[in-house]
Amino acid sequence: MSKTTFILIGITYYIATIVVIVLILNWINRKESKKYKTAIENLEREKNLIISASILSELNKVEPLLNNSDSKELFTEWQRRFKEIKEEDIPKITDRLLEIEDLFIERRYKELKKQMADVELDICYIKTKANFLLEEIKSITLSEERNRETITKLKASYRDILNKYHTKEKDFALVASPMELQFENVEKLFSAFETAMEKNAYQEIGKIVRAIDDTIGNLKIVIEEAPSIILMGQKLIPNKIDSILKTKEKMEKEGYNLTFLNLDYNITEAKKKIADVFQRLNVLNLEDSIFELKTILDYFESTDNDFDKERIAKKIFEDYARTILIKTTKLNKINNELYKKIDDIKYSYDLNNEDLTVIEEIKTSLKEIREKYEEIIELHRSKKSYFTKLAKEMEHLNVKLTKTEEKLEHTLRTIGSLKEDEVRAREELDEIKGILLQAKKQVREFKLPVVPDNYYVELSEASEAISEIIKELEHTPISIKVLNTRVDTARDLVFKVFNTSKELVKTAKMAETAIVYGNRYRNYKDVDTGLTKAEINFYKGNFKHSLEEAINAINIVEPGIYKRLIEEYQ
Repeated sequence: MSKTTFILIGITYYIATIVVIVLILNWINRKESKKYKTAIENLEREKNLIISASILSELNKVEPLLNNSDSKELFTEWQRRFKEIKEEDIPKITDRLLEIEDLFIERRYKELKKQMADVELDICYIKTKANFLLEEIKSITLSEERNRETITKLKASYRDILNKYHTKEKDFALVASPMELQFENVEKLFSAFETAMEKNAYQEIGKIVRAIDDTIGNLKIVIEEAPSIILMGQKLIPNKIDSILKTKEKMEKEGYNLTFLNLDYNITEAKKKIADVFQRLNVLNLEDSIFELKTILDYFESTDNDFDKERIAKKIFEDYARTILIKTTKLNKINNELYKKIDDIKYSYDLNNEDLTVIEEIKTSLKEIREKYEEIIELHRSKKSYFTKLAKEMEHLNVKLTKTEEKLEHTLRTIGSLKEDEVRAREELDEIKGILLQAKKQVREFKLPVVPDNYYVELSEASEAISEIIKELEHTPISIKVLNTRVDTARDLVFKVFNTSKELVKTAKMAETAIVYGNRYRNYKDVDTGLTKAEINFYKGNFKHSLEEAINAINIVEPGIYKRLIEEYQ
């Protein structure tokens, strides 16, 4: 392919690229242009919808309803506002939309975008003005229909109230006069409504409707709540107060101090509150009355629980008063006896003052408990406190007494264990001596040819340890800690001697038995040599080596004897 051909192909590609770019730019431009055109059309449509036929229609409807100077002034103001929107605001928007179209034609999109945003805000503001105006006009044009509908519902509610009142008229005897007066007021308001409707006095009509609604709403509350208020205020609460006063009087005669409940003051305040509720009830003001009376009733009902708690607390107090006194007296007696023996205990068991301070602490604690007990009993006798509090204090005192009792019991066990340790040491001494005697007897009865030196060393140590026990038991005062150490040491050493003598005798017996058994094979030279070595070791006191030599020799002619004899040995 020639150079000229390459150049032509390159030029062709370049031209094609330029054409594609131009086409793409044109497509983008047309699309953006179409977008702005659609937006401008939408703004134009929104502007045209601001002045709707509804406003003119509603203004035409309201004009025949005007029959006083106030309503005529209001109508004039509406016309002015409508004219302002129609002849001032709309033309301004129209002019600005024309400017936007010019910018669109000139393709000045940057300025166009800002202008469109501003116009959109202005259209929204003017539309809101128009909607407010329309709603205000409709408040008059639709008022008759709305008010008639409202009054119809109110009349139905009023008839329902009258029916309930006459059905249960006895329940409302206390508020009959103010309710009858309210019924008359409602009738007058219904008549005033009809008169205002005939005169088209729409501003007055709204006030009358609200007054009727408020009055009937209050009457509805009275019908629903007044019987409960009267029942609680005249029967339930007074009956409850009478019952509480009778219970209070009876319990006080039985020795209860109920001043902490502050009943007299609370009853007085409750009666004041009830009087206030009925005073407001006379003018049909029932705000929070049910809540207040219910709170009072709940309080007096909870007072029964307080009475029950006092009764239970009295029983608890009396039980503690009896048991604490008995237990304190008993513990004092035990501790005093123990206190008298402190010197003897210290002398007998080598104890120092620190070891016995607990006895002094117990004595002090018991004294404090007894003083606190007398203080609580005096409060009870003088009736300066109530049983709930007294029982709680007695309970705390009983906890302290229980801890002191546990401390005393622990002390008694500790001191008692000292004597037990002494007795047990004497018993163990006899037992240890018996074991050592058995060990000596085992060695003596078998008549060993030689007794190893280690046996005599262990025997000497064990005998010395036993002597130390005897010295400690004869010593005054006895140190239980040292005595227990001596006993433990002696026991270990004696058992060591016992095990050594047992093992020694057992090994010697097995070695002797093996040598006697092997004598039948003396005609074998190797067996005879081995048995001879075994005999030499036996008479030297090397019983373990003797046993091994005898077993190994016999095993030459009787395989397996080693295993059998070892099993027998073990």
